Amino acid sequence: MVLFCLVASHRTVDLNTVARLSTGALGVAEDAVSRGALAGAITLSTCNRLELYGELPEHASVDVPGAQQELAERIARRAGLDERFVLETMDAYEGPEVPRHLFTVVSGLESAVVGEREITGQVRRALAGAQQSGTASPHLVQLFEAAARTAREVGASTGLGERGRSIVSVALDLADDITSGDWPERHALVFGTGAYAGATMAALRDRGCADIEVYSGSGRAQQFTDQRGGSPVTDESLPGALRRADVIIGCSGGSAPMPASRFPAGPRTVVDLALARDFDPAVADLPNVELITLESVRVAAPEETRESVAAAREIVERAARDFENARTARSMDQAIVALRKHTMAVLDAELDKVRTHHGCTGAEEQIEMAMRRMVRSLLHTPTVRARQLAAEGRADEYITGLEALYGLEVAVPDVPEETAPSSRQDPSDTPRPRAVG
Repeated sequence: MVLFCLVASHRTVDLNTVARLSTGALGVAEDAVSRGALAGAITLSTCNRLELYGELPEHASVDVPGAQQELAERIARRAGLDERFVLETMDAYEGPEVPRHLFTVVSGLESAVVGEREITGQVRRALAGAQQSGTASPHLVQLFEAAARTAREVGASTGLGERGRSIVSVALDLADDITSGDWPERHALVFGTGAYAGATMAALRDRGCADIEVYSGSGRAQQFTDQRGGSPVTDESLPGALRRADVIIGCSGGSAPMPASRFPAGPRTVVDLALARDFDPAVADLPNVELITLESVRVAAPEETRESVAAAREIVERAARDFENARTARSMDQAIVALRKHTMAVLDAELDKVRTHHGCTGAEEQIEMAMRRMVRSLLHTPTVRARQLAAEGRADEYITGLEALYGLEVAVPDVPEETAPSSRQDPSDTPRPRAVG
Protein backbone atom coordinates (compact mmCIF):
# COMPACT_ATOMS: atom_id res chain seq x y z
CA MET A 1 0.00 0.00 0.00
CA VAL A 2 1.32 3.44 -0.96
CA LEU A 3 -0.34 6.79 -0.30
CA PHE A 4 0.10 9.75 -2.63
CA CYS A 5 -1.52 13.07 -3.44
CA LEU A 6 -1.70 15.72 -6.15
CA VAL A 7 -1.91 19.37 -5.11
CA ALA A 8 -2.73 22.70 -6.75
CA SER A 9 -3.03 25.65 -4.39
CA HIS A 10 -2.76 29.42 -4.14
CA ARG A 11 0.88 28.96 -3.16
CA THR A 12 1.90 27.73 -6.60
CA VAL A 13 -0.80 28.65 -9.16
CA ASP A 14 -3.37 31.39 -9.68
CA LEU A 15 -6.87 30.91 -8.27
CA ASN A 16 -8.52 30.80 -11.69
CA THR A 17 -6.43 27.72 -12.50
CA VAL A 18 -7.31 26.17 -9.14
CA ALA A 19 -10.98 26.75 -9.92
CA ARG A 20 -10.73 25.10 -13.35
CA LEU A 21 -8.83 22.14 -11.92
CA SER A 22 -11.44 21.75 -9.18
CA THR A 23 -14.18 21.65 -11.80
CA GLY A 24 -12.25 19.01 -13.71
CA ALA A 25 -11.76 16.93 -10.56
CA LEU A 26 -15.49 16.39 -10.04
CA GLY A 27 -16.15 12.64 -10.16
CA VAL A 28 -12.49 11.75 -10.78
CA ALA A 29 -12.03 10.06 -7.39
CA GLU A 30 -15.08 7.86 -7.91
CA ASP A 31 -13.93 6.85 -11.40
CA ALA A 32 -10.39 6.13 -10.23
CA VAL A 33 -11.66 3.73 -7.58
CA SER A 34 -14.52 2.07 -9.48
CA ARG A 35 -12.83 1.85 -12.87
CA GLY A 36 -9.19 2.62 -12.16
CA ALA A 37 -6.27 1.20 -10.25
CA LEU A 38 -6.82 2.95 -6.91
CA ALA A 39 -7.97 1.26 -3.71
CA GLY A 40 -9.20 4.59 -2.36
CA ALA A 41 -9.34 8.30 -3.15
CA ILE A 42 -10.39 11.50 -1.36
CA THR A 43 -10.79 14.95 -2.91
CA LEU A 44 -10.17 18.09 -0.86
CA SER A 45 -11.44 21.16 -2.70
CA THR A 46 -11.56 24.61 -1.05
CA CYS A 47 -11.64 28.22 -2.16
CA ASN A 48 -7.91 28.20 -2.84
CA ARG A 49 -6.77 24.61 -3.21
CA LEU A 50 -7.44 21.27 -4.88
CA GLU A 51 -5.90 18.14 -3.40
CA LEU A 52 -6.46 14.55 -4.53
CA TYR A 53 -5.37 11.81 -2.13
CA GLY A 54 -5.04 8.26 -3.41
CA GLU A 55 -4.09 4.81 -2.20
CA LEU A 56 -2.38 2.41 -4.57
CA PRO A 57 -2.64 -1.21 -3.44
CA GLU A 58 0.21 -3.69 -3.54
CA HIS A 59 0.64 -5.47 -6.86
CA ALA A 60 -1.27 -2.72 -8.69
CA SER A 61 -1.07 -2.63 -12.47
CA VAL A 62 0.55 0.84 -12.39
CA ASP A 63 3.16 2.52 -10.21
CA VAL A 64 2.59 5.71 -8.26
CA PRO A 65 3.84 8.10 -10.98
CA GLY A 66 1.61 6.30 -13.46
CA ALA A 67 -1.42 6.59 -11.17
CA GLN A 68 -0.73 10.28 -10.58
CA GLN A 69 -0.38 10.88 -14.29
CA GLU A 70 -3.66 9.08 -14.99
CA LEU A 71 -5.48 11.26 -12.46
CA ALA A 72 -3.96 14.43 -13.84
CA GLU A 73 -4.95 13.48 -17.37
CA ARG A 74 -8.56 12.80 -16.29
CA ILE A 75 -8.71 16.21 -14.65
CA ALA A 76 -7.27 17.87 -17.75
CA ARG A 77 -9.86 16.30 -20.03
CA ARG A 78 -12.78 17.28 -17.80
CA ALA A 79 -11.48 20.80 -17.22
CA GLY A 80 -10.73 21.44 -20.87
CA LEU A 81 -7.08 22.11 -20.09
CA ASP A 82 -3.93 20.95 -21.82
CA GLU A 83 -2.70 17.70 -20.25
CA ARG A 84 0.92 18.83 -20.27
CA PHE A 85 -0.05 22.04 -18.47
CA VAL A 86 -1.90 20.14 -15.73
CA LEU A 87 0.91 17.64 -15.30
CA GLU A 88 3.44 20.42 -14.91
CA THR A 89 1.18 22.51 -12.64
CA MET A 90 0.19 20.01 -9.94
CA ASP A 91 2.65 19.08 -7.20
CA ALA A 92 3.01 15.39 -6.37
CA TYR A 93 3.65 13.88 -2.92
CA GLU A 94 4.28 10.24 -2.13
CA GLY A 95 4.77 8.01 0.90
CA PRO A 96 5.91 9.83 4.07
CA GLU A 97 5.53 13.20 2.32
CA VAL A 98 1.74 12.73 2.25
CA PRO A 99 0.90 12.83 5.99
CA ARG A 100 3.40 15.64 6.49
CA HIS A 101 1.69 17.70 3.81
CA LEU A 102 -1.90 16.98 4.91
CA PHE A 103 -1.09 17.62 8.58
CA THR A 104 0.50 20.95 7.58
CA VAL A 105 -2.58 21.90 5.56
CA VAL A 106 -5.17 20.92 8.18
CA SER A 107 -3.27 22.89 10.82
CA GLY A 108 -3.68 26.08 8.77
CA LEU A 109 0.02 26.46 8.02
CA GLU A 110 -0.58 26.43 4.25
CA SER A 111 -3.61 28.72 4.28
CA ALA A 112 -3.84 32.21 2.82
CA VAL A 113 -4.63 33.27 6.39
CA VAL A 114 -2.10 31.29 8.41
CA GLY A 115 -3.73 29.51 11.31
CA GLU A 116 -7.30 29.79 10.01
CA ARG A 117 -9.56 27.06 11.35
CA GLU A 118 -11.99 26.73 8.43
CA ILE A 119 -9.66 24.25 6.73
CA THR A 120 -10.17 21.76 9.57
CA GLY A 121 -13.87 21.50 8.80
CA GLN A 122 -13.17 21.29 5.08
CA VAL A 123 -10.85 18.32 5.60
CA ARG A 124 -13.45 16.65 7.80
CA ARG A 125 -16.14 17.17 5.16
CA ALA A 126 -13.83 15.80 2.45
CA LEU A 127 -13.46 12.56 4.42
CA ALA A 128 -17.20 12.36 5.10
CA GLY A 129 -17.96 12.88 1.42
CA ALA A 130 -15.54 10.14 0.39
CA GLN A 131 -17.02 7.75 2.94
CA GLN A 132 -20.50 8.49 1.64
CA SER A 133 -19.44 7.87 -1.97
CA GLY A 134 -17.52 4.73 -1.05
CA THR A 135 -14.04 5.91 -2.09
CA ALA A 136 -12.47 6.25 1.38
CA SER A 137 -10.19 3.25 1.92
CA PRO A 138 -9.27 2.25 5.50
CA HIS A 139 -5.73 3.63 5.16
CA LEU A 140 -7.00 6.98 3.89
CA VAL A 141 -9.51 7.11 6.75
CA GLN A 142 -6.64 6.56 9.19
CA LEU A 143 -4.68 9.35 7.47
CA PHE A 144 -7.51 11.90 7.64
CA GLU A 145 -8.44 10.97 11.22
CA ALA A 146 -4.79 11.44 12.22
CA ALA A 147 -4.89 14.83 10.46
CA ALA A 148 -7.90 15.86 12.54
CA ARG A 149 -6.09 14.86 15.75
CA THR A 150 -3.05 16.87 14.68
CA ALA A 151 -5.17 19.96 14.02
CA ARG A 152 -6.74 19.67 17.47
CA GLU A 153 -3.32 19.39 19.10
CA VAL A 154 -2.03 22.41 17.20
CA GLY A 155 -5.09 24.39 18.26
CA ALA A 156 -4.79 23.34 21.90
CA SER A 157 -1.00 23.59 22.28
CA THR A 158 -0.05 26.71 20.32
CA GLY A 159 -1.25 30.26 19.81
CA LEU A 160 -1.81 29.58 16.13
CA GLY A 161 -5.21 30.85 15.09
CA GLU A 162 -6.21 31.80 18.63
CA ARG A 163 -7.47 35.17 17.37
CA GLY A 164 -10.07 33.34 15.30
CA ARG A 165 -8.83 34.78 12.02
CA SER A 166 -10.12 33.23 8.84
CA ILE A 167 -10.53 34.10 5.18
CA VAL A 168 -14.05 35.32 5.95
CA SER A 169 -13.02 37.40 8.97
CA VAL A 170 -10.11 39.07 7.14
CA ALA A 171 -12.38 39.83 4.17
CA LEU A 172 -14.99 41.40 6.42
CA ASP A 173 -12.32 43.43 8.19
CA LEU A 174 -11.25 44.80 4.81
CA ALA A 175 -14.87 45.55 3.94
CA ASP A 176 -15.33 47.35 7.25
CA ASP A 177 -12.42 49.66 6.46
CA ILE A 178 -13.82 50.83 3.11
CA THR A 179 -17.60 50.78 3.69
CA SER A 180 -19.42 53.73 5.19
CA GLY A 181 -21.28 53.29 8.46
CA ASP A 182 -21.09 50.47 10.98
CA TRP A 183 -22.20 46.84 10.73
CA PRO A 184 -25.44 47.26 12.74
CA GLU A 185 -26.63 49.83 10.17
CA ARG A 186 -25.40 48.00 7.07
CA HIS A 187 -27.42 45.78 4.76
CA ALA A 188 -25.61 42.60 3.57
CA LEU A 189 -26.44 40.33 0.65
CA VAL A 190 -24.84 36.86 0.63
CA PHE A 191 -24.60 34.72 -2.50
CA GLY A 192 -24.50 30.99 -1.74
CA THR A 193 -25.75 28.46 0.78
CA GLY A 194 -22.66 26.30 1.38
CA ALA A 195 -20.13 26.13 4.21
CA TYR A 196 -18.56 29.49 3.40
CA ALA A 197 -21.96 31.15 3.28
CA GLY A 198 -22.70 29.72 6.73
CA ALA A 199 -19.38 30.98 8.06
CA THR A 200 -20.09 34.38 6.53
CA MET A 201 -23.52 34.58 8.16
CA ALA A 202 -22.00 33.78 11.55
CA ALA A 203 -19.20 36.33 11.09
CA LEU A 204 -21.66 39.05 10.04
CA ARG A 205 -23.78 38.43 13.12
CA ASP A 206 -20.71 38.52 15.36
CA ARG A 207 -20.06 42.00 14.00
CA GLY A 208 -23.62 43.12 14.74
CA CYS A 209 -25.04 42.94 11.22
CA ALA A 210 -28.68 41.88 11.48
CA ASP A 211 -30.04 42.86 8.07
CA ILE A 212 -28.84 39.94 5.93
CA GLU A 213 -30.39 38.60 2.75
CA VAL A 214 -29.36 35.37 1.01
CA TYR A 215 -29.54 34.51 -2.70
CA SER A 216 -28.97 31.07 -4.19
CA GLY A 217 -28.96 30.40 -7.91
CA SER A 218 -29.89 26.80 -7.12
CA GLY A 219 -33.02 27.84 -5.21
CA ARG A 220 -31.87 26.77 -1.73
CA ALA A 221 -32.04 30.20 -0.09
CA GLN A 222 -35.36 29.50 1.67
CA GLN A 223 -34.12 26.28 3.29
CA PHE A 224 -30.81 27.93 4.23
CA THR A 225 -32.44 30.95 5.90
CA ASP A 226 -34.97 28.74 7.68
CA GLN A 227 -32.02 27.07 9.40
CA ARG A 228 -29.61 30.00 9.80
CA GLY A 229 -31.75 33.13 9.75
CA GLY A 230 -31.74 35.97 7.28
CA SER A 231 -34.19 36.61 4.45
CA PRO A 232 -34.29 34.57 1.23
CA VAL A 233 -33.96 36.29 -2.14
CA THR A 234 -35.50 34.92 -5.33
CA ASP A 235 -34.50 35.60 -8.93
CA GLU A 236 -37.34 38.10 -9.16
CA SER A 237 -36.39 39.98 -5.99
CA LEU A 238 -32.62 39.94 -6.63
CA PRO A 239 -32.46 43.39 -8.36
CA GLY A 240 -34.07 45.01 -5.33
CA ALA A 241 -31.73 43.20 -2.95
CA LEU A 242 -28.73 44.40 -4.96
CA ARG A 243 -29.96 48.01 -4.69
CA ARG A 244 -30.43 47.72 -0.92
CA ALA A 245 -27.07 46.09 -0.21
CA ASP A 246 -24.15 48.01 1.25
CA VAL A 247 -21.98 44.87 1.22
CA ILE A 248 -22.39 42.01 -1.26
CA ILE A 249 -20.53 38.79 -0.45
CA GLY A 250 -20.12 35.98 -2.98
CA CYS A 251 -19.62 32.47 -1.57
CA SER A 252 -21.34 30.29 -4.17
CA GLY A 253 -19.00 29.86 -7.13
CA GLY A 254 -21.85 29.79 -9.62
CA SER A 255 -21.56 28.54 -13.18
CA ALA A 256 -21.03 32.06 -14.58
CA PRO A 257 -19.99 35.28 -12.80
CA MET A 258 -22.57 38.03 -12.56
CA PRO A 259 -21.71 40.76 -15.09
CA ALA A 260 -20.99 44.28 -13.93
CA SER A 261 -23.99 45.55 -15.93
CA ARG A 262 -26.39 43.91 -13.44
CA PHE A 263 -25.12 46.00 -10.52
CA PRO A 264 -27.23 49.09 -9.79
CA ALA A 265 -25.61 52.46 -9.42
CA GLY A 266 -24.51 53.55 -5.97
CA PRO A 267 -21.73 53.01 -3.46
CA ARG A 268 -21.21 49.46 -2.21
CA THR A 269 -18.50 46.95 -1.33
CA VAL A 270 -18.36 43.64 -3.19
CA VAL A 271 -16.54 40.70 -1.60
CA ASP A 272 -15.89 37.71 -3.86
CA LEU A 273 -14.81 34.66 -1.83
CA ALA A 274 -15.87 32.08 -4.41
CA LEU A 275 -13.20 29.90 -5.99
CA ALA A 276 -14.98 30.24 -9.34
CA ARG A 277 -15.79 33.95 -9.23
CA ASP A 278 -19.35 35.00 -8.40
CA PHE A 279 -18.82 38.47 -9.90
CA ASP A 280 -17.09 39.70 -13.02
CA PRO A 281 -13.82 41.48 -12.07
CA ALA A 282 -15.09 44.45 -14.14
CA VAL A 283 -17.24 45.25 -11.09
CA ALA A 284 -14.17 46.99 -9.70
CA ASP A 285 -14.39 49.55 -12.52
CA LEU A 286 -17.89 50.67 -11.54
CA PRO A 287 -18.14 54.11 -9.88
CA ASN A 288 -18.10 54.03 -6.07
CA VAL A 289 -17.73 50.21 -5.98
CA GLU A 290 -14.88 48.49 -4.12
CA LEU A 291 -14.04 44.86 -4.94
CA ILE A 292 -12.36 42.53 -2.44
CA THR A 293 -11.12 39.17 -3.79
CA LEU A 294 -9.35 36.14 -2.38
CA GLU A 295 -6.09 37.63 -3.64
CA SER A 296 -6.87 40.79 -1.65
CA VAL A 297 -7.41 38.66 1.46
CA ARG A 298 -4.18 36.74 0.92
CA VAL A 299 -2.16 39.95 0.66
CA ALA A 300 -3.86 41.61 3.63
CA ALA A 301 -3.80 38.61 5.96
CA PRO A 302 -1.72 39.36 9.07
CA GLU A 303 1.19 37.12 9.88
CA GLU A 304 1.15 34.82 12.87
CA THR A 305 4.00 35.00 15.37
CA ARG A 306 7.10 33.04 14.52
CA GLU A 307 6.86 31.22 17.82
CA SER A 308 3.34 29.93 17.13
CA VAL A 309 4.21 28.82 13.61
CA ALA A 310 7.40 27.09 14.77
CA ALA A 311 5.56 25.28 17.57
CA ALA A 312 2.85 24.17 15.16
CA ARG A 313 5.40 22.85 12.68
CA GLU A 314 7.08 20.82 15.41
CA ILE A 315 3.74 19.21 16.27
CA VAL A 316 3.11 18.47 12.59
CA GLU A 317 6.53 16.88 12.10
CA ARG A 318 6.12 14.70 15.19
CA ALA A 319 2.61 13.66 14.18
CA ALA A 320 3.78 12.78 10.67
CA ARG A 321 6.60 10.62 12.05
CA ASP A 322 4.25 8.92 14.49
CA PHE A 323 1.79 8.18 11.69
CA GLU A 324 4.46 6.63 9.49
CA ASN A 325 5.95 4.66 12.39
CA ALA A 326 2.53 3.27 13.30
CA ARG A 327 1.81 2.41 9.67
CA THR A 328 5.16 0.66 9.33
CA ALA A 329 4.60 -1.19 12.60
CA ARG A 330 1.25 -2.45 11.30
CA SER A 331 2.87 -3.54 8.08
CA MET A 332 5.32 -5.67 10.09
CA ASP A 333 2.41 -7.88 11.10
CA GLN A 334 2.99 -9.84 7.91
CA ALA A 335 6.54 -10.63 8.98
CA ILE A 336 5.42 -11.55 12.51
CA VAL A 337 2.69 -13.84 11.14
CA ALA A 338 5.20 -15.51 8.80
CA LEU A 339 7.59 -16.20 11.68
CA ARG A 340 4.80 -17.57 13.87
CA LYS A 341 3.51 -19.83 11.11
CA HIS A 342 6.99 -21.18 10.49
CA THR A 343 7.64 -21.79 14.18
CA MET A 344 4.26 -23.38 14.81
CA ALA A 345 4.72 -25.65 11.80
CA VAL A 346 7.97 -26.89 13.32
CA LEU A 347 6.23 -27.35 16.67
CA ASP A 348 3.35 -29.32 15.14
CA ALA A 349 5.82 -31.60 13.35
CA GLU A 350 7.64 -32.34 16.59
CA LEU A 351 4.36 -32.91 18.45
CA ASP A 352 3.35 -35.48 15.84
CA LYS A 353 6.54 -37.36 16.67
CA VAL A 354 5.70 -37.22 20.38
CA ARG A 355 2.20 -38.55 19.77
CA THR A 356 3.57 -41.38 17.63
CA HIS A 357 5.98 -42.35 20.37
CA HIS A 358 3.78 -41.86 23.49
CA GLY A 359 0.23 -42.06 22.15
CA CYS A 360 -2.59 -40.24 23.95
CA THR A 361 -1.15 -40.36 27.43
CA GLY A 362 -0.61 -37.94 30.27
CA ALA A 363 3.07 -37.68 29.35
CA GLU A 364 2.15 -36.61 25.80
CA GLU A 365 -0.12 -33.84 27.14
CA GLN A 366 2.54 -32.57 29.55
CA ILE A 367 5.18 -32.54 26.81
CA GLU A 368 2.85 -30.63 24.44
CA MET A 369 2.02 -28.01 27.09
CA ALA A 370 5.71 -27.53 27.90
CA MET A 371 6.68 -27.20 24.23
CA ARG A 372 3.93 -24.68 23.50
CA ARG A 373 4.96 -22.56 26.50
CA MET A 374 8.54 -22.67 25.32
CA VAL A 375 7.61 -21.61 21.77
CA ARG A 376 5.47 -18.71 23.02
CA SER A 377 8.37 -17.59 25.16
CA LEU A 378 10.80 -17.86 22.24
CA LEU A 379 8.48 -15.83 19.97
CA HIS A 380 7.97 -13.02 22.47
CA THR A 381 11.31 -11.29 21.95
CA PRO A 382 11.29 -11.47 18.11
CA THR A 383 7.75 -10.05 18.12
CA VAL A 384 8.70 -7.13 20.37
CA ARG A 385 11.86 -6.48 18.37
CA ALA A 386 9.87 -6.43 15.12
CA ARG A 387 7.79 -3.50 16.35
CA GLN A 388 10.77 -1.72 17.87
CA LEU A 389 12.77 -1.91 14.65
CA ALA A 390 9.76 -0.82 12.62
CA ALA A 391 9.37 2.24 14.83
CA GLU A 392 13.07 3.03 14.26
CA GLY A 393 12.72 2.72 10.50
CA ARG A 394 14.77 -0.51 10.43
CA ALA A 395 12.10 -2.94 9.27
CA ASP A 396 14.29 -4.05 6.37
CA GLU A 397 16.92 -5.33 8.84
CA TYR A 398 14.37 -7.54 10.58
CA ILE A 399 13.03 -8.98 7.33
CA THR A 400 16.54 -9.56 5.99
CA GLY A 401 17.26 -11.53 9.17
CA LEU A 402 14.17 -13.70 8.68
CA GLU A 403 15.19 -14.43 5.12
CA ALA A 404 18.77 -15.25 6.14
CA LEU A 405 17.87 -17.44 9.14
CA TYR A 406 14.67 -19.14 8.03
CA GLY A 407 14.40 -18.57 4.29
CA LEU A 408 11.12 -16.68 4.79
CA GLU A 409 10.25 -14.24 2.00
CA VAL A 410 8.35 -11.21 3.24
CA ALA A 411 7.73 -7.96 1.34
CA VAL A 412 9.70 -5.07 2.83
CA PRO A 413 7.27 -2.34 3.98
CA ASP A 414 7.83 1.28 3.01
CA VAL A 415 9.65 3.23 5.69
CA PRO A 416 9.91 7.01 6.04
CA GLU A 417 13.11 8.62 4.84
CA GLU A 418 15.06 10.81 7.21
CA THR A 419 16.00 13.21 4.46
CA ALA A 420 13.77 15.08 2.04
CA PRO A 421 13.10 12.95 -1.02
CA SER A 422 14.34 14.18 -4.36
CA SER A 423 12.19 14.82 -7.39
CA ARG A 424 11.40 11.77 -9.47
CA GLN A 425 13.31 11.33 -12.70
CA ASP A 426 11.13 10.25 -15.57
CA PRO A 427 13.02 8.76 -18.49
CA SER A 428 10.22 9.58 -20.94
CA ASP A 429 9.46 12.96 -22.46
CA THR A 430 5.95 12.95 -20.98
CA PRO A 431 5.78 15.35 -18.02
CA ARG A 432 4.67 14.01 -14.67
CA PRO A 433 3.18 15.98 -11.77
CA ARG A 434 5.93 17.82 -9.96
CA ALA A 435 7.41 15.75 -7.14
CA VAL A 436 7.78 17.77 -3.97
CA GLY A 437 10.21 16.97 -1.20
